[in-house]
Amino acid sequence: MTGRMIRALGMMSGTSLDGVDAAMIETDGERIGGFGPSGYRAYSHNESSVLHDALGKWPGDDGVSEAEAFSVAAHAALAADFPEAELIGYHGQTLAHDPGGRGTHQAGSGAELARQTDRRVVWDFRTEDVRQGGQGAPLAPFFHWACADWAARQGHMGREPVVFLNLGGVGNLTWVDPATDGPETGCLAFDTGPANAPINDLVRARGLGERDERGALARRGTADADAVARFLRHPYFAQIPPKSLDRDAFAGLSDMVKTLSAEDAAATLVAVLAGSVAAGMEHLPAMPERVLVCGGGRHNPAIMEALSGALPCTVAPVEEIGLDGDMLEAQAFGWLAVRVLRGLPTSGPMTTGAPAPVCGGRISLPRSVRDETPS
Repeated sequence: MTGRMIRALGMMSGTSLDGVDAAMIETDGERIGGFGPSGYRAYSHNESSVLHDALGKWPGDDGVSEAEAFSVAAHAALAADFPEAELIGYHGQTLAHDPGGRGTHQAGSGAELARQTDRRVVWDFRTEDVRQGGQGAPLAPFFHWACADWAARQGHMGREPVVFLNLGGVGNLTWVDPATDGPETGCLAFDTGPANAPINDLVRARGLGERDERGALARRGTADADAVARFLRHPYFAQIPPKSLDRDAFAGLSDMVKTLSAEDAAATLVAVLAGSVAAGMEHLPAMPERVLVCGGGRHNPAIMEALSGALPCTVAPVEEIGLDGDMLEAQAFGWLAVRVLRGLPTSGPMTTGAPAPVCGGRISLPRSVRDETPS
């Protein structure tokens, strides 16, 4: 049974550590009714450094409280641009992810964000999934199913299987069959491997900026094929999904390219990205006709060219089916927030490996808002 359409603001700060995305979406937590305006708040070098210094840390560790306070303040400032939002879906900043051990850590209090914005906030989306035995990631797959359903209803695509490939700090893909009744049965998802994070870290470490703009470094370089082949022998790539990664799960990757020029190192990291996605495609139930790329990686021509050369199907930006690839993850957390309000699953066995569908997320209300659970 569907509920009323809610105007939700989804907010996402990913492991690339470049800024906050915010996007409005209208949804009942099942179907997408429409998309609204979006915004972006870039981090300065110093702000990004606060988060970067807290990576790998857990609650109570040095630097974490500063990262938490900054995350909430940055999100609250951007949320002020969206007074029409009835609800905020706040992902927080992932600092550590160890689903088989200590759990998962997204810094930032949704209760504090609710206080600062005077808005209802849904947050802490991953913890419950991990508690129940799931990987806690990726969390956008159910939304990807809704996107494919929306695109099919708009006439932008048919009901054939398609892959959404998100290239943030870490890469993740969702195989979607939009002909199924819902996301619980129509998705397979997992993290593919390193994406933008090691490239960004390389550029920062070499004092060349924050990222490889337009793939300029990588396109001037030559990948070290032997190094790429050695890396792809890592047992993770043969592991059956669902599976997930921490941003720094492959910490040795930077050592692998440290003796290379910046150009060759960037080209090698791009080849690693494409090779890890190709390895992931081997686990799909059926090969899709196309891979739709979202996230910052699709703006890098070197990455898109490498993917086209490595994959046996068409590779295109997600805009090909009428979606905004910069805001898809932010929109996902707005959609998921409404889903949490309605008590619907946000993850399941084929996306995070949880033994049964899980409704994750916590709801925080500001003082001015009474509980208005939608019908």
